[in-house]
Amino acid sequence: MGKAKKTRKFAEVKRMINPKDMRLKQNQKKEADAKAKKETQEVRHVEREATSMFFKYNTALGPPYHVIVDTNFINFALQNKLELVRAMMDCLYAKCIPCITDCVLAELEKLGPKYRIALRVARDPRFERLPCAHKGTYADDCIVQRIMQHRCYIVATCDKDLKRRIRKVAGVPIMSINAHKFSIERLPDAFGK
Repeated sequence: MGKAKKTRKFAEVKRMINPKDMRLKQNQKKEADAKAKKETQEVRHVEREATSMFFKYNTALGPPYHVIVDTNFINFALQNKLELVRAMMDCLYAKCIPCITDCVLAELEKLGPKYRIALRVARDPRFERLPCAHKGTYADDCIVQRIMQHRCYIVATCDKDLKRRIRKVAGVPIMSINAHKFSIERLPDAFGK
């Protein structure tokens, strides 16, 4: 008698429908409402392209070129015995104004006495200082934010991660060091020569 009673109770429980089952009308209604609410909240966000962009060419670029210099670019230029301003002019065949942000200077100061020559080069009066208004001293975020706002800069860097981030921004050329000289990528032929 005990075994049959247990089996009957189990069968009764098994025949009951789960309150979360989708066959119930109230659950179907809740899911439809949630789906409709999600669709209304989903706003399609499309980045506005800069007005200086003409197809893939950036018309805001032109001599004299403003070149934002990164920390590692200064270090590699010194290791390759390249004078920054002269090598930039040799690469671009035009006047160049190297720009350096407060974050890059702060990074160079943090690196200590080993990079004192790079810091002295960065404090050269020919370099234009770009003040930063944000918190922290992470130069990569600062540079990417600045080129997103104003597409009139060329970015000089040897950092692979920063290059990858900059390539996602249309119309911003990248200067790097290849074979002991500066090279530029993504600069349209009409502007570069």
